[in-house]
Amino acid sequence: MKKVVVGLSGGVDSSVTAYLLQQEGYEVIGLFMKNWHDDTVTISDECPWLDDSNDAMMVAEKLGIPFQTVDLSEEYKERIVDYMFREYELGRTPNPDVLCNREIKFDVFMKIALSLGADYVATGHYCRKGIIEKDGETIYQLLAGKDDNKDQSYFLCQLTQEQLSKTLFPIGELLKPEVRKIAAEQDLITADKKDSQGLCFIGKVRLPEFLQQKLKAKEGVIVEIDSQREQYQELPDNFSSKTEELEQLSRKFQYELTDGKVVGKHQGAHYFTKGQRKGLAVGGTPEPLFVIDTDVDENIIYTGQGKEHPGLFRKALFVSNKEVHWVRKDLAIAPDTELKVQGRIRYRQELQEATLHQTENGLYVVFEKAQSAITEGQFVAWYLEDELVGSGVIS
Repeated sequence: MKKVVVGLSGGVDSSVTAYLLQQEGYEVIGLFMKNWHDDTVTISDECPWLDDSNDAMMVAEKLGIPFQTVDLSEEYKERIVDYMFREYELGRTPNPDVLCNREIKFDVFMKIALSLGADYVATGHYCRKGIIEKDGETIYQLLAGKDDNKDQSYFLCQLTQEQLSKTLFPIGELLKPEVRKIAAEQDLITADKKDSQGLCFIGKVRLPEFLQQKLKAKEGVIVEIDSQREQYQELPDNFSSKTEELEQLSRKFQYELTDGKVVGKHQGAHYFTKGQRKGLAVGGTPEPLFVIDTDVDENIIYTGQGKEHPGLFRKALFVSNKEVHWVRKDLAIAPDTELKVQGRIRYRQELQEATLHQTENGLYVVFEKAQSAITEGQFVAWYLEDELVGSGVIS
């Protein structure tokens, strides 16, 4: 009998995952990951991880499977939280959910599971795993979940073949309402529990307050840049080389204080991210202001009016070679070659037509349509039909 360790989070998805595996005849063990217990930064008095671990325990009891809690808060702090603070300080916007999967669930947690003698680890992610044979080798595919509204393949975009080989995603074939229905039929306490929102570790904490604990507030100015500005008009279309064209298309707009007018103050550029609209507290503009860039060295936030402001859009982005990750190494492209794909730069974004161009110094992703708020530190993921084949950190 094959043994599976299920990461029971206290939510409905992982509860049904455990039940389905049990039905399939696996020996199932439930493991709850405690990632965070620094109470100095939990804002509300509620202690979400305690509720969650109790719910997870009750599900395990109901299903009659062994259950234990593992404390990964030390690794979590080191690999996720400290990293997040560093990234925000540098003016980038990390994606803790992608990192949590790469560094914690499918690394630290998986190693614990395998040390317990497990053959597989299973999670309640809405995605599917495919297995194909190619040149006598077994290759694992990371496929989008059946439920378009819930597909979570993007969050798993940094997984490796080795990790996929040991992973099961039992609910990837189901729609969310079906998952809730199964939970209700089995009388699992989590059947009607709301989906968890926010960071995958701090429960009820809101990000700005969390950041303020470590990144000191310092007052700076908010500058508004006119949408008619010259630098938006003059994109050349005659390039001496393909590389020059790619560099131009992916280049960030550069701003200085004198390029616009000061319209307000803020408490720290590192709290803000591109495309953000909330929290600027500047009124009186015909259209709302959006962050088009932040300068953490000078502590200035550059903004523009309306979500169609040209400062928000770029046609291409760049990923340095060390940040390029192929889930399907066999599909990686060689320098000076290209590949037509569909890409997304954030979770739940509709897939966009794009072309990958591999150069000596890195990978360019050129979109057919200019994309809004391409944000350094976030992940771009690329797909061939419903298979996620690779990803990278936007530089």
